[in-house]
Amino acid sequence: MSKTTLALIAAASAGAGAAVTAGMYSLRSQSERKLDTKTISTTTTTVSTSPSAVPAPVPIPAKQVFTPPNQQMLSTSSPSVLSTAPVDPAGLFDYGFPGPVSDIASREALVSSFDRRTRNPHWVVEHITPASLAQRGGDRQHSTFLEDDGVPEKFRAKLKDYYRSGFDRGHQVPAADCKWSQKAMDETFFLTNMSPQVGEGFNRDYWAHFEDFCRRLTTRYPSVRIVTGPLYLPKRDPVDNKWYVKYEMIGNPPNVAVPTHFYKVIFAEDGRTGGNVAIGAFVLPNAVIPNEKPITDFEVPLEAVERASGLEFATKLPMTRRRRLCADTTCALVIKDYAARQKAFVKK
Repeated sequence: MSKTTLALIAAASAGAGAAVTAGMYSLRSQSERKLDTKTISTTTTTVSTSPSAVPAPVPIPAKQVFTPPNQQMLSTSSPSVLSTAPVDPAGLFDYGFPGPVSDIASREALVSSFDRRTRNPHWVVEHITPASLAQRGGDRQHSTFLEDDGVPEKFRAKLKDYYRSGFDRGHQVPAADCKWSQKAMDETFFLTNMSPQVGEGFNRDYWAHFEDFCRRLTTRYPSVRIVTGPLYLPKRDPVDNKWYVKYEMIGNPPNVAVPTHFYKVIFAEDGRTGGNVAIGAFVLPNAVIPNEKPITDFEVPLEAVERASGLEFATKLPMTRRRRLCADTTCALVIKDYAARQKAFVKK
């Protein structure tokens, strides 16, 4: 690791250095920066509902998949099985599959990959449009947090892990993005869509404003796809001057990892076939963030999130179709009093 890379990591702190921290992951040689024209191929998973049923290809398994990796197959070109829904989160895979293929869950409003080691998602994909946000078929008051029984019990995040932990059950795909259906909203409350988040000052404040920013993008773009997930970034120890990845565990016994940071990668589509896609990548610390801090302070190169997460987000999207989101539109938060509304909901 070069001195330049170490210096960039050193700039990271809970309140101000998230963008610089993730930025160090984007350092690479000029030869590596050449456009990768290779096509990543994926195969097709077939799901049978009965021994006699004829298997048919689907974009993502309809349920959690626990078959060996060499038997797990995915197709990005097959028609969506969610044809009645106003959104198609699996459409993001037209740009490339993030990976890894691990406990994939395909639900009405989201597709997720779960990390059994940390009991957090690797990533969760959603799709929002002006039409999906305009519908009002779901009510958060009818939804409850649920353990995901699609994950084996010994690898599962538990409701009791969060009890008196000091952390919120932080949605990766927010319930407010899925009001078009009660079922879709209910499915955002699975713990496979959750990570421990700092409550006051983050999940109930800055992070909520950031989610609102993503929804407001639909006033300019007819289709917005978002990938969200946790990160565990290194920090220098002041005693021995060495670098460590250090994070808290919650639960008794310790079961769920508390991420140090969270990322969002936004694909804002102009709606034309083969049209332009405005990409925005952001890394935020899992900490109190002042509401006056510009969201652009947390903007990073897409490559930075890829290096930090071990994932890839746009392997199939040519550079000629890419635009930088915050150059294509204004990236600014609108501050709303989400905290007071959440407190009122809890009391009710």
